[in-house]
Amino acid sequence: MKKILITVVLALMTLQAFAQGGFDRSTYDWGKFGYYEAANQSLTQAPDVVFMGDSITEFWFRQHPDFFTSNNFAGRGISGQCSTQMLCRFQRDVVALNPKVVVINCGTNDIAGNNGKISHSDVVDIIKSMCDIAKCHGITPVLTSVLPCNHFFWNPEARPAEDIMALNILIREYADVQGLLYVDYHSAMTDATGALPKIYSEDGCHPVSAGYDKMEEIILPFIRKALDKSHNLIR
Repeated sequence: MKKILITVVLALMTLQAFAQGGFDRSTYDWGKFGYYEAANQSLTQAPDVVFMGDSITEFWFRQHPDFFTSNNFAGRGISGQCSTQMLCRFQRDVVALNPKVVVINCGTNDIAGNNGKISHSDVVDIIKSMCDIAKCHGITPVLTSVLPCNHFFWNPEARPAEDIMALNILIREYADVQGLLYVDYHSAMTDATGALPKIYSEDGCHPVSAGYDKMEEIILPFIRKALDKSHNLIR
């Protein structure tokens, strides 16, 4: 948990520096294109599945590395990122790795306003773009709900519970129209206030180990379906 708090604090400091103009524009990597450069280069085989996301995905790999390594999965989450940044590095951190499946989880930081105001429909359009890129390269996209959260400790004025539910409806509708798998973490992991319950989270937003156990239980059957589907595609 200490490592998670340190990572979150560093992310907040970066955002504050950006807002105040206290950064070197010649070196600032807004998309964090180089974040996984060494990890990508060290791969000895293509992962079966890449998980694209934000801190929830990044901390998942840190807390449960065996879930990824034993299943030939690759975690490519970056704390604090919005959908726009994920789209920017999708080629580098997903397509270039040549996986069979990509799991896309984004929207939390868009709702939090980390990169400024953005509508739910625009977030879905960005998700559509990632799906289009994946399908063009024979990669099967799997979409997930945004996890429940009713309070952002880094943006205490926000009241995100209803926005998260509204965005999830749009993501699910797009998945249904396109015939894509949609993984609903939210319904299985929310409490009466629209947050992650204490058993799954200490801050109501980021999962602890038990939360990731639940996410793994939920998503593995969908991944198996997606991998079966990918075998029928011409790569």
